[in-house]
Amino acid sequence: MTVEDYNQAVNLYADGIFRFVLKTIRDEEKARDIVQDSFEKLWARLRSVDAAKVKSYLFTTAYHRAIDMIRKDQRQQSYDEIPLQEEGHERQYSDVGEVLNKAVQLLPDDQRSVLLLRDYEGYSYKEISEITALSEAQVKVYIYRARVFLKNYIGKIDVLV
Repeated sequence: MTVEDYNQAVNLYADGIFRFVLKTIRDEEKARDIVQDSFEKLWARLRSVDAAKVKSYLFTTAYHRAIDMIRKDQRQQSYDEIPLQEEGHERQYSDVGEVLNKAVQLLPDDQRSVLLLRDYEGYSYKEISEITALSEAQVKVYIYRARVFLKNYIGKIDVLV
């Protein structure tokens, strides 16, 4: 990979990686740090990364860094401070987008990540499999389980409207 390829990768993928990480961890500053870390790791391995596989490398690096950060943040929280969240929603609430975002945040980390890569970023099952180091079958299972959870969480659409 050349410096020109690296600069092109920054232009092509930085925004997509940022959106993916932001949807995953919901913290803009941490998302920027993860994007920066991903490109820093790419720069350190500039000669060993194939230019054709740079997108997969960057998303995989960002994914793993986001998971690490989530785990670190969870360890720092006391169990007493974690709010108990019930499955369901309030009847008078009608902002579907906000309800959906809240529901996505309740998903386990792996399910949330693969769902965001598939439904928000538009990656194929194979690409998600490469990014997350999961089998394609496991990616499909996680996406299915996430969608079932979201369906049960939100309930019928006429309840929201």
